Order: sequence, then structure tokens, then C-alpha cells
Amino acid sequence: MHPAHPTELDPADAATAPLWRAVQAFRLVTLAYAVGQQIASVQYYQNQRLSWLFIALMVIWSGISALLLAQWHTPDTARTRTLVTLGDHLVVLGLIAATPLVADYSWYHGHQPLPTTMWSANAVMSAAILRGPLAGVASGLLIAATIITMRQQWGEDVWADATAPVLVSVGLALGLAASTARRAQEQLQRAVRLTAAAEERERLARQVHDGVLQILAYVKRRGIEIGGPATELAQRAGEQEVALRRLISEQGAHADTGETTVDLRPLLTAHATPGVVVSTPGEPVPIGRWTAQEIAAAVTATLTNVELHAGPDARAYVLLEDTGTEVIVSVRDDGVGIPPGRLAEAENEGRMGVSRSITGRITALGGIAELLTAGTVGEGTEWEFRIPRS
Repeated sequence: MHPAHPTELDPADAATAPLWRAVQAFRLVTLAYAVGQQIASVQYYQNQRLSWLFIALMVIWSGISALLLAQWHTPDTARTRTLVTLGDHLVVLGLIAATPLVADYSWYHGHQPLPTTMWSANAVMSAAILRGPLAGVASGLLIAATIITMRQQWGEDVWADATAPVLVSVGLALGLAASTARRAQEQLQRAVRLTAAAEERERLARQVHDGVLQILAYVKRRGIEIGGPATELAQRAGEQEVALRRLISEQGAHADTGETTVDLRPLLTAHATPGVVVSTPGEPVPIGRWTAQEIAAAVTATLTNVELHAGPDARAYVLLEDTGTEVIVSVRDDGVGIPPGRLAEAENEGRMGVSRSITGRITALGGIAELLTAGTVGEGTEWEFRIPRS
């Protein structure tokens, strides 16, 4: 097995990688706007050379940060993005605070600060994608407060300025988008893991069926043919075969597909063997997942009793009916039948297979489990499960 790539993103980082790349395009657009604003306003600055130095710093930092944040194959992507986001804030706040060094009060009090509000929004976007909506809003408030403080606008006109609403809205929107992307990625990863687990269970079930179950069936058949002391060995092999079949069936039924309803038919047809005939309607029989699993488990327990007690030559028949208001499942065999009082005797002996695995399950679903052939010997056994859809 090849080791994982050392620069592979974890799911949370991978989910936001498209956002990071898209925001860097916005960074370059706002940089072009800031340079254009510099060209238009430089004539009003007292220290024009210093202003061009600050613009050069903006260009260099924009290039470095855009390359680092857009990359998704770095040794430690999360750490790199955190450091660049912190650097974003330091550069933005530093340039805002440096505006009085290049212009006088009469100019910057009524105009944008040196890096422009649009370019400053890049730091807000980075914080929002990195840590979610709360971090985005906090970053927007911090930068807006710094701009208002530098321009000395903490008066009545601050409420007419769009700086704070714009920055906060950007931080909130990008933060929510990033959080949604991370949750979607987590759900996708969970679905992939569930699918892989289900496929692995199915592969193991096939291997068990092709190997162990066939051997157990062979031991059971040969033991019965040999007779004598081998009969007990055959009985034990038969019990283990039935138990293993039940385990495989239950593992398949427990696979969570993420749906609220499932088709009951496949859960029952999974029991079909040369000795078990399963008949189901031609149309799907949708029913709640948990209800379907419990019905299938009750059928499994019933067929287990057929294997153990109905006789070596007994055949079983499973019939599924859907009346629209209730689901009816009949399990019948042509074995030796059940002697009168045998079920009560087994329960008194502490053998609770019928009372718990069969009638207990169906009763818990609000249905009725009825033994139609109670007390008859030599005519087989027939169970009928009636489960209301409500």
C-alpha cells in the first residue's frame, strides 16, 4: 500500500480550496483598483514617494499571499493559511494607520484610506474562510473600526458610512459559505466510508458463503448420512451454519443507506436457498428502515427454527404481501410440526427464541405474530406476521 501524499489536504481544507482560489482572483482585481486609485490621488499626497513605497508593498504582498493561499499542495496547508491570514491583517492595519504619513487630515478625513476599503476586504475574506462567520464578522468590525478611527469619523456621520456594513456582510457571507462547504465535505466523506464498509461486508459475506457455509453444509449432510456419533456433529454444524447465515443477513440489513424507507423484498429474498422459497410482489414494498430490519430478523429467527427442528428434508416457504394498510409475511414449512405445549415448555426452560426473536419483535412493531398450526404434528408449521403500515 502506498503511503499518503505528504501534502494531501484533510477534508476540511479540501472543501474550502475552491473558495481560497476564487478569493485570490478578487484580491488581484482589488489590487488593480487600489493602484488606479493611487494614480488618481497621488497628486494630493504630501509624501508621494512614500505612498509609492506603500503601494509597492501592497503589490508584493498581494502576489505572495495570492500564491500561498491558492496553493493546496503545501506541507502544512492549514498553518500556511493561518500565517498568511494573520499577515493580511497586519499589512492592512499597518497601511491604514500609515495613511496620515502620506496625506494630510483634510484629504484622508473625506476620502478612502491608502489601501482602499475594497483591498482591505481581502483580510476579512481570509479570516471568514479560515475560521467561519464569527471570525469574518470580527475581522470586518476590526478593520472598519481602524478605518473610522484613522479618518476620525466617530461622529454622527459614521452611521452614514458604508465601510462597516460592507466589510461585516462580506465576512458573514464568506464565513457561512465556508462552513457549509466543510459540512458538505464531511457528509460526503461519511457517505464514502459507509459505502466502503458496506462493500467490505458484502465481500466478506461472499467469501464466507463460498467457503465456510459450504463446508458446514457438507459436514451436516455427511454427518446425517453416516449416522451414529456423527449425527451430533451434523446437528452442531447445522446450528453454526444457521447462526452464521443469520449474522451475515443482519450485517447486510444494518447497512445504513441514509434513506428513511427501504424496499422490504431484498431483505427477504436474501434468505432464498434450495431449501427456502421466497415469493414477493412484483412492485417494491417500501417500509421504514427499522421496521424492515426487524421483520427480516423475525423471518431469520423463524427459518433458524425450521433448520434446527423441522427435519433434514423440510422445505420452507416465505410469502410477502402488501395490502396497502398492512404488510403480511407468512413463513411455512413442511416439516414435523410443533407438538402441543412445546413452545410453553421451551419458554419455561429459558429458551426464548420464539418469544423474543419472533413474537417479541413483531409485537414491538405494533403487529401480530400468529402461529397458525399450533398443536399439529406432521403437518409442518406456519407463522403469519401482520404489521400495520401506520
